[in-house]
Amino acid sequence: MRKLLQYLKPYKNETVLTMLLHLIGNAMTLALPLMMSLIINKGINNPDHTAGLDYIKKVGLLMLALSAFGAVVSVTASYFSSKASMGFGANLRRAVFRKVEALSECDLEKIGTPSLITRTTTDINRIQETTIACLNIMISIPIMLIGGTVMSIVMNRKLALAILVVIPVVALITYFFKVKVIPLFKSEQKKTDTLNKILREKLSGIRVIRAFNRTDYEDERFRQANLDLTSIGLYICRLFALLWPIAFMLLYSLLIGVVWIGGKEIDALDAATHAAEISNLVGDLQAFLIYILIVVVAVSLAAALFIMFPRAAVSCRRVLEILNLDTMIHEPVKPKAFPKNDGSLSFREVSFGYPGASEPVLSGIDFACSAGEVTAIIGGTGCGKSTLVNLIPRFFDVTCGQIVLDGLDLRDVSLHDLHEKIAFVPQKATLFRGTVADNLRYGKPDATEEEMWEALRIACADDFIRSNEQQLDLEITQNGTNLSGGQKQRLAIARALIKRAEVLIFDDSFSALDFKTDASLRQNIRQSMKNTNIILVAQRVGTILDADRILVLEDGKICGIGKHEELLESCSVYREIVESQLTKEDLAR
Repeated sequence: MRKLLQYLKPYKNETVLTMLLHLIGNAMTLALPLMMSLIINKGINNPDHTAGLDYIKKVGLLMLALSAFGAVVSVTASYFSSKASMGFGANLRRAVFRKVEALSECDLEKIGTPSLITRTTTDINRIQETTIACLNIMISIPIMLIGGTVMSIVMNRKLALAILVVIPVVALITYFFKVKVIPLFKSEQKKTDTLNKILREKLSGIRVIRAFNRTDYEDERFRQANLDLTSIGLYICRLFALLWPIAFMLLYSLLIGVVWIGGKEIDALDAATHAAEISNLVGDLQAFLIYILIVVVAVSLAAALFIMFPRAAVSCRRVLEILNLDTMIHEPVKPKAFPKNDGSLSFREVSFGYPGASEPVLSGIDFACSAGEVTAIIGGTGCGKSTLVNLIPRFFDVTCGQIVLDGLDLRDVSLHDLHEKIAFVPQKATLFRGTVADNLRYGKPDATEEEMWEALRIACADDFIRSNEQQLDLEITQNGTNLSGGQKQRLAIARALIKRAEVLIFDDSFSALDFKTDASLRQNIRQSMKNTNIILVAQRVGTILDADRILVLEDGKICGIGKHEELLESCSVYREIVESQLTKEDLAR
């Protein structure tokens, strides 16, 4: 929790003002019962009715003024506490989001996307709620408890002993609830993560679920997870529902006991000889009851805060787990600047294995490519093609060897500088909510309309964009669900092309295109990106026939490297792939 408080530092003035205002407000609250006692003792019970009425007016107006001022103080304190807690929550949420952005694929899989969403929303909201509760009542509890106890003793020492009976009972009840509820809070958060995971899978895979007629199965999974979360939530609510009747029972028992003892004291006095004392005792008893109520409220608030802390502590640990996560990808302590900008790239005996895996995914990868060349990578499923290109933007770091770009090891330059040199089109085309222009500006924020249309032309995407009335202002839904697979891929390619990066990576990015569009797009790229180092992962042989260099992967190793004609003669793996896709007539051409 201490580490999280650094995000509250920008609001330290608001925090101090909140505590100061609550200090003033509680001091006035403690003064009001005493003034009410004086009104009863010196005003209502005054034999001189005129003097008594004047006293009531004077003290009454003072009470009204203090009450009005207290209301202003309370509202102002609430404003500052809300500003501080909301700002704290925003800063913390921003820090978590930035940390998540810096995590590698392995780091993200370790926690899981549904859990990350829950921690960034529900957990931070809970921490924020606890913060505002602390700011509003943390300073009030000791003032109300100590001040109420002292004033109760001043009013009547004998009756004040009742407080010593109530506080230990409340403390025992609070401790019982703490021990009982903390494990339930942890379980509740885990079940929330599980529910979010199932919901995310269902929403992202809704077409597959319907296609295989598994709606009933998924409904049952969701129903069971929802029932588990509901059950534990209801159990926690029942425990808290039991707490309040017990608290009120104790409160009313205490008040009844105080009134009974006070009544016995009054009854023991002789009305003829102790009239003034009886009169004063009535006012003091009224004030004493309010002070007892203030003490009980303070103890109840402390108990509520004591129960709230464990729940927030669970959320704090979950948020800190993200903030303290040691990511696999580290920025260099002293990043170097690229000495040249020619787009030359080389893999030098590179090996890579996922954490915990017994065997490496890639072994002994060694090749070089330069600007103006097209390097294609082909191989069977699971041979490591995508993993290889994911090493270039440092989505993962090599286990052994090094990757050198423009004369520098990738690990010696900042991620920002590295990513400035690279444009990447992943296997699954990802588009963002917004217009076509908004998505293209992900590649180049200051892109002009002419540059956008040129990128769309090269990517063979200008035809369907021009055919729409909105053209560049065409709204794209989340993940591009209002476009076909081929349209999404072409827009993702256009977004990469508009960047004009030195290294252009296509990770099987033509898979949703027909053969004609595939050929046209590759020809456009060849003509328009002559000074770019292009690396192309493909499953289709037809996509890589004209590549300057073809890497053939098998079991994470390069088993062949060369041009198409050379590999047909020298690499049996490549020849098998070609023969499985092309006819003898195609090969003869």
